[in-house]
Amino acid sequence: MEKDIFASISPLDHRYYLSYQELFDQLAEYFSENALIKTQLEVEAALTRILARRGICPESVSREVDEACQSIRPEEVYAEEEKTKHNIRAMVNCIQRCVSVEARPFVHFTSTSMDIVDTANALRFFRATNEVVLPGLKRLLETLIKIARREKDVLQMGRTHGQHAVPITFGFAVAEYVSRLGNRYLKIKEAAENLRGKIAGAVGAYNASSIFFSDPEVFEAEVLAELGIKPSPYSTQIVEPEFLTDYLHAIVSAYGVLANLADDFRHLQRTEISEIGEEFATTQVGSSTMPHKRNPWNFEHVKSMWKAFMPRMITVYLDQISEHQRDLSNSASSRFNPEIVVSFAAAVERLNRVLSKLRVDKERMMKNVELTQEYVIAEPLYILLASFGHPDAHEAVRRLTIKSQETGKTVRQLITTDREHVDPELLTYLEKLSEQQWEILNNPQAYIGLSVRKTELICDRWEECLRSQ
Repeated sequence: MEKDIFASISPLDHRYYLSYQELFDQLAEYFSENALIKTQLEVEAALTRILARRGICPESVSREVDEACQSIRPEEVYAEEEKTKHNIRAMVNCIQRCVSVEARPFVHFTSTSMDIVDTANALRFFRATNEVVLPGLKRLLETLIKIARREKDVLQMGRTHGQHAVPITFGFAVAEYVSRLGNRYLKIKEAAENLRGKIAGAVGAYNASSIFFSDPEVFEAEVLAELGIKPSPYSTQIVEPEFLTDYLHAIVSAYGVLANLADDFRHLQRTEISEIGEEFATTQVGSSTMPHKRNPWNFEHVKSMWKAFMPRMITVYLDQISEHQRDLSNSASSRFNPEIVVSFAAAVERLNRVLSKLRVDKERMMKNVELTQEYVIAEPLYILLASFGHPDAHEAVRRLTIKSQETGKTVRQLITTDREHVDPELLTYLEKLSEQQWEILNNPQAYIGLSVRKTELICDRWEECLRSQ
């Protein structure tokens, strides 16, 4: 019978699944309960394969266990867990029921539950990151690079504290997120590659495996190499938690960059700013009562999702603490960790869709520049005066801007054609300005520093970096 997704509880499983069904289906290959049990069974099979190579059991046993692990269904394990009240022992029982009497003793041989759990989790996060998360993030970076290059010469007023500052270009503003998100991409990749597993036994001291192997650490490394990961340098009953903590921190900090981008782009769509806009479909509705409304809902959604999942990082930090060799206080809480990655991947996909069709209103950007462009020259004027030795150039120019507001004349007018309002001492410094320096003051729209060049350099760097990934 087909599952009714509207009977599920998590919004991820119904509201957001429908919008991103392909993505969620991909992530389910790693983060669903089916995937969890499948990966744990994969670890059990790898363990028995290495036991066979080491001569502890026949190759036929390894083949039996491998076939059994591929045939077991999650519902069988859950049914068994109702009796055992222990998930891994339930899985082991299911495997043993599917193999011969000869093979049964070598299922889960020398290992403990958390060998299987922690190793399987490392595998799931590592594979999902490389197969789904990083490719999605790469596509978003490529979209941002495309926008930054396209808009590198488009004048925009730079803003600090929500106030007009000095001009930049819109491409330069987008390049900020190319750089920040690019660095997060590398951090996620590095942290995923550093996820670790363990086959070190009940307290991590190789008590059981050392009965059979003179080199139990090498045995552990062989099992984990079969799965494509490395062992934790030290284990108790669990892998050192910092490997997973660092990985999830990389995800959450990247999520913060997405939220910051979303917030910036949301504000740029305010009616009084109106410099960019989300695509608005012909059938789309912005308000249930105001037919004219067009809301920046996708950007708002990304910030809202970040608010829901960013605080879960606190729980991840709390899960660093496990008494002595291990307690069970992280057992339930850690089961929710995949949702952090799932929601992040969905936010990446949403932003990529929206930004791919972003509307940029260049004329409105120019009008917003023109609102305050006459005050822009205050900065270069103050710096030039200071370079000539003016003892308090900043204050002198500040008073000049006040005079501008009082008289209704621009700062340029005051220092060129209406000098009766200018302090005579200031005039002596103005006489020192060269023709080239006057050109800077007379053309505030050209006062964009390295906005274009820096945008190109950032885009070049990350295009090259992404090609090598």
